[in-house]
Amino acid sequence: MQFKYYNNRRNFIRKAAMGSLMALSIPEIVAASFSPGEVKKIIPGKGNVILFQGDSITDAGRNRDDNSFNNPVALGSGYAMLAGAALLEKYSGLDLKIHNKGISGNKVYQLAERWDKDCLDLKPDILSILIGVNDIWHKLNGDYKGTVDIYRNDYIALLDSTRKALPDVKLVICEPFAVPEIQAVDDKWYPEFYSYQKAAREIADKFGALFIPYQKIFDEAQKQAPGSYWTPDGVHPSLAGAQLMASAWLEVVK
Repeated sequence: MQFKYYNNRRNFIRKAAMGSLMALSIPEIVAASFSPGEVKKIIPGKGNVILFQGDSITDAGRNRDDNSFNNPVALGSGYAMLAGAALLEKYSGLDLKIHNKGISGNKVYQLAERWDKDCLDLKPDILSILIGVNDIWHKLNGDYKGTVDIYRNDYIALLDSTRKALPDVKLVICEPFAVPEIQAVDDKWYPEFYSYQKAAREIADKFGALFIPYQKIFDEAQKQAPGSYWTPDGVHPSLAGAQLMASAWLEVVK
Protein backbone atom coordinates (compact mmCIF):
# COMPACT_ATOMS: atom_id res chain seq x y z
CA MET A 1 0.00 0.00 0.00
CA GLN A 2 1.40 3.36 -1.01
CA PHE A 3 0.29 6.85 -0.03
CA LYS A 4 1.53 10.18 -1.23
CA TYR A 5 1.51 11.29 2.39
CA TYR A 6 2.87 8.13 4.00
CA ASN A 7 4.04 8.60 7.59
CA ASN A 8 3.15 5.76 9.91
CA ARG A 9 4.03 5.01 13.50
CA ARG A 10 6.94 2.71 12.58
CA ASN A 11 8.63 5.46 10.59
CA PHE A 12 8.16 7.90 13.46
CA ILE A 13 9.65 5.54 16.04
CA ARG A 14 12.60 4.66 13.81
CA LYS A 15 13.41 8.29 13.07
CA ALA A 16 13.05 9.29 16.69
CA ALA A 17 15.38 6.50 17.77
CA MET A 18 17.96 7.71 15.28
CA GLY A 19 17.71 11.22 16.68
CA SER A 20 16.81 12.58 13.28
CA LEU A 21 13.97 14.77 14.50
CA MET A 22 14.09 18.12 16.17
CA ALA A 23 11.04 18.90 18.25
CA LEU A 24 9.04 21.75 16.77
CA SER A 25 6.26 23.69 18.39
CA ILE A 26 2.83 23.87 16.77
CA PRO A 27 3.49 27.42 15.47
CA GLU A 28 6.73 26.16 13.90
CA ILE A 29 4.94 23.20 12.30
CA VAL A 30 2.35 25.58 10.87
CA ALA A 31 4.96 28.03 9.60
CA ALA A 32 6.82 25.20 7.85
CA SER A 33 3.62 24.14 6.08
CA PHE A 34 2.91 27.38 4.23
CA SER A 35 4.99 28.12 1.14
CA PRO A 36 7.00 31.35 1.21
CA GLY A 37 4.75 34.23 0.22
CA GLU A 38 1.65 32.00 0.36
CA VAL A 39 0.20 33.45 3.54
CA LYS A 40 -2.08 36.40 3.01
CA LYS A 41 -3.99 37.75 5.94
CA ILE A 42 -7.45 38.94 6.88
CA ILE A 43 -7.50 41.44 9.71
CA PRO A 44 -10.86 41.54 11.51
CA GLY A 45 -12.64 44.89 11.70
CA LYS A 46 -14.88 46.54 14.25
CA GLY A 47 -18.08 44.58 14.82
CA ASN A 48 -17.18 41.86 12.32
CA VAL A 49 -19.23 38.69 12.22
CA ILE A 50 -17.05 35.59 11.77
CA LEU A 51 -18.68 32.32 10.74
CA PHE A 52 -17.20 28.80 10.76
CA GLN A 53 -18.99 26.34 8.48
CA GLY A 54 -18.46 22.69 7.68
CA ASP A 55 -19.02 19.16 8.91
CA SER A 56 -18.22 17.31 12.15
CA ILE A 57 -14.65 18.58 12.28
CA THR A 58 -16.04 22.10 12.61
CA ASP A 59 -19.15 21.07 14.58
CA ALA A 60 -17.01 19.46 17.32
CA GLY A 61 -19.97 18.67 19.54
CA ARG A 62 -21.44 22.16 19.68
CA ASN A 63 -24.95 22.67 21.04
CA ARG A 64 -26.92 23.28 17.84
CA ASP A 65 -29.88 24.63 19.81
CA ASP A 66 -27.75 27.52 21.05
CA ASN A 67 -27.63 30.23 18.40
CA SER A 68 -25.61 32.71 20.43
CA PHE A 69 -22.19 33.97 19.44
CA ASN A 70 -18.91 33.95 21.42
CA ASN A 71 -20.28 31.12 23.53
CA PRO A 72 -18.21 27.96 24.16
CA VAL A 73 -21.36 25.85 24.20
CA ALA A 74 -22.31 27.11 20.74
CA LEU A 75 -18.76 27.01 19.38
CA GLY A 76 -18.01 23.38 20.29
CA SER A 77 -14.75 21.88 21.50
CA GLY A 78 -12.68 22.01 18.31
CA TYR A 79 -10.56 24.36 16.24
CA ALA A 80 -13.38 26.89 15.75
CA MET A 81 -13.67 27.45 19.50
CA LEU A 82 -9.89 27.64 19.97
CA ALA A 83 -9.41 30.06 17.08
CA GLY A 84 -12.40 32.11 18.14
CA ALA A 85 -11.15 32.37 21.72
CA ALA A 86 -7.76 33.60 20.52
CA LEU A 87 -9.37 36.28 18.33
CA LEU A 88 -11.65 37.45 21.14
CA GLU A 89 -8.69 37.74 23.48
CA LYS A 90 -6.53 39.57 20.95
CA TYR A 91 -9.23 41.93 19.70
CA SER A 92 -11.17 42.62 22.87
CA GLY A 93 -12.04 46.11 21.66
CA LEU A 94 -13.52 45.10 18.31
CA ASP A 95 -16.84 43.62 19.47
CA LEU A 96 -16.38 40.54 17.25
CA LYS A 97 -19.26 38.07 16.93
CA ILE A 98 -18.11 34.52 16.28
CA HIS A 99 -20.48 31.74 15.22
CA ASN A 100 -20.04 28.04 14.48
CA LYS A 101 -22.65 26.40 12.25
CA GLY A 102 -20.83 23.21 11.28
CA ILE A 103 -23.01 20.09 11.27
CA SER A 104 -21.69 16.55 11.56
CA GLY A 105 -22.04 14.47 8.41
CA ASN A 106 -22.56 17.37 6.04
CA LYS A 107 -21.49 17.33 2.42
CA VAL A 108 -21.50 20.38 0.16
CA TYR A 109 -25.10 19.97 -1.00
CA GLN A 110 -26.24 19.82 2.63
CA LEU A 111 -24.53 23.12 3.34
CA ALA A 112 -26.53 24.56 0.44
CA GLU A 113 -29.80 23.23 1.86
CA ARG A 114 -29.38 25.27 5.05
CA TRP A 115 -27.31 28.16 3.69
CA ASP A 116 -29.86 30.96 3.99
CA LYS A 117 -30.49 30.36 7.69
CA ASP A 118 -27.02 29.22 8.74
CA CYS A 119 -24.96 31.64 6.68
CA LEU A 120 -26.59 34.41 4.66
CA ASP A 121 -28.98 35.51 7.42
CA LEU A 122 -25.99 35.94 9.75
CA LYS A 123 -24.31 38.29 7.24
CA PRO A 124 -20.75 37.20 8.01
CA ASP A 125 -17.87 39.53 7.21
CA ILE A 126 -15.46 36.57 7.35
CA LEU A 127 -16.67 33.14 6.25
CA SER A 128 -14.55 30.02 6.80
CA ILE A 129 -15.54 26.71 5.19
CA LEU A 130 -14.07 23.25 5.72
CA ILE A 131 -15.96 20.65 3.69
CA GLY A 132 -15.13 17.60 1.59
CA VAL A 133 -14.23 14.64 3.79
CA ASN A 134 -17.79 13.31 3.89
CA ASP A 135 -18.16 13.84 0.14
CA ILE A 136 -15.71 10.97 -0.34
CA TRP A 137 -16.05 9.08 2.96
CA HIS A 138 -19.79 8.56 2.60
CA LYS A 139 -19.27 7.49 -0.99
CA LEU A 140 -16.79 4.84 0.14
CA ASN A 141 -19.27 3.68 2.79
CA GLY A 142 -21.96 3.31 0.15
CA ASP A 143 -24.14 6.05 1.64
CA TYR A 144 -23.62 8.60 -1.14
CA LYS A 145 -23.08 8.55 -4.89
CA GLY A 146 -21.18 11.78 -5.26
CA THR A 147 -18.16 12.50 -7.44
CA VAL A 148 -15.45 15.10 -7.38
CA ASP A 149 -17.28 16.92 -10.19
CA ILE A 150 -20.41 17.11 -8.04
CA TYR A 151 -18.29 18.36 -5.14
CA ARG A 152 -16.66 21.02 -7.30
CA ASN A 153 -19.85 22.18 -9.03
CA ASP A 154 -21.88 22.27 -5.81
CA TYR A 155 -19.11 24.21 -4.04
CA ILE A 156 -18.84 26.76 -6.85
CA ALA A 157 -22.61 27.22 -6.94
CA LEU A 158 -22.65 27.73 -3.17
CA LEU A 159 -19.96 30.41 -3.31
CA ASP A 160 -21.53 32.08 -6.35
CA SER A 161 -24.76 32.53 -4.41
CA THR A 162 -22.81 33.70 -1.37
CA ARG A 163 -20.95 36.36 -3.35
CA LYS A 164 -24.20 37.64 -4.83
CA ALA A 165 -25.80 37.97 -1.40
CA LEU A 166 -22.65 39.12 0.42
CA PRO A 167 -20.37 40.78 -2.14
CA ASP A 168 -17.86 41.98 0.46
CA VAL A 169 -17.52 38.77 2.44
CA LYS A 170 -13.94 37.58 2.98
CA LEU A 171 -13.57 33.87 2.34
CA VAL A 172 -11.33 31.28 3.95
CA ILE A 173 -11.32 27.88 2.24
CA CYS A 174 -9.87 25.06 4.33
CA GLU A 175 -8.41 22.04 2.59
CA PRO A 176 -10.11 18.73 3.43
CA PHE A 177 -7.52 16.42 4.96
CA ALA A 178 -7.01 12.86 6.14
CA VAL A 179 -4.22 10.92 7.83
CA PRO A 180 -3.57 7.58 6.08
CA GLU A 181 -3.46 4.30 8.01
CA ILE A 182 -5.34 5.70 10.99
CA GLN A 183 -8.58 3.71 11.44
CA ALA A 184 -11.06 5.15 8.93
CA VAL A 185 -8.52 6.17 6.28
CA ASP A 186 -7.29 3.28 4.14
CA ASP A 187 -6.04 2.81 0.60
CA LYS A 188 -9.59 3.08 -0.81
CA TRP A 189 -9.39 6.83 -0.28
CA TYR A 190 -6.51 7.24 -2.73
CA PRO A 191 -5.80 8.57 -5.26
CA GLU A 192 -9.38 9.89 -5.52
CA PHE A 193 -9.16 12.03 -2.38
CA TYR A 194 -6.33 14.04 -3.91
CA SER A 195 -8.75 15.30 -6.57
CA TYR A 196 -11.05 16.70 -3.87
CA GLN A 197 -8.15 18.53 -2.30
CA LYS A 198 -7.08 19.89 -5.67
CA ALA A 199 -10.63 21.06 -6.33
CA ALA A 200 -10.76 22.89 -3.00
CA ARG A 201 -7.57 24.78 -3.82
CA GLU A 202 -8.79 25.65 -7.32
CA ILE A 203 -12.07 26.93 -5.87
CA ALA A 204 -10.17 29.08 -3.39
CA ASP A 205 -8.19 30.58 -6.28
CA LYS A 206 -11.33 31.14 -8.34
CA PHE A 207 -13.02 33.13 -5.58
CA GLY A 208 -9.95 34.91 -4.27
CA ALA A 209 -10.25 33.10 -0.94
CA LEU A 210 -7.46 32.50 1.51
CA PHE A 211 -6.50 28.82 1.54
CA ILE A 212 -5.36 26.76 4.52
CA PRO A 213 -3.33 23.68 3.41
CA TYR A 214 -4.43 21.39 6.21
CA GLN A 215 -3.12 18.24 4.54
CA LYS A 216 0.41 19.61 4.42
CA ILE A 217 0.06 20.83 8.00
CA PHE A 218 -0.93 17.38 9.27
CA ASP A 219 1.82 15.79 7.17
CA GLU A 220 4.36 18.13 8.74
CA ALA A 221 2.98 17.44 12.21
CA GLN A 222 3.61 13.71 11.78
CA LYS A 223 7.31 14.41 11.70
CA GLN A 224 6.96 15.36 15.37
CA ALA A 225 4.41 12.80 16.61
CA PRO A 226 2.56 9.88 15.00
CA GLY A 227 -0.68 10.45 13.15
CA SER A 228 -2.76 8.97 15.97
CA TYR A 229 -1.52 11.76 18.24
CA TRP A 230 -3.16 14.34 15.99
CA THR A 231 -6.29 12.40 15.02
CA PRO A 232 -7.61 9.18 16.58
CA ASP A 233 -9.49 8.05 13.47
CA GLY A 234 -7.61 9.74 10.63
CA VAL A 235 -10.25 12.44 10.16
CA HIS A 236 -11.39 14.01 13.43
CA PRO A 237 -8.66 15.90 15.30
CA SER A 238 -7.54 15.16 18.81
CA LEU A 239 -7.12 18.05 21.23
CA ALA A 240 -3.61 18.54 19.88
CA GLY A 241 -4.94 18.31 16.33
CA ALA A 242 -7.60 20.90 17.04
CA GLN A 243 -4.95 23.27 18.37
CA LEU A 244 -2.86 22.58 15.28
CA MET A 245 -5.83 23.50 13.08
CA ALA A 246 -6.63 26.63 15.08
CA SER A 247 -3.02 27.80 14.88
CA ALA A 248 -3.04 27.34 11.10
CA TRP A 249 -6.35 29.18 10.80
CA LEU A 250 -4.92 32.06 12.82
CA GLU A 251 -2.07 32.32 10.33
CA VAL A 252 -4.52 33.79 7.82
CA VAL A 253 -7.01 35.52 10.13
CA LYS A 254 -5.03 37.50 12.66
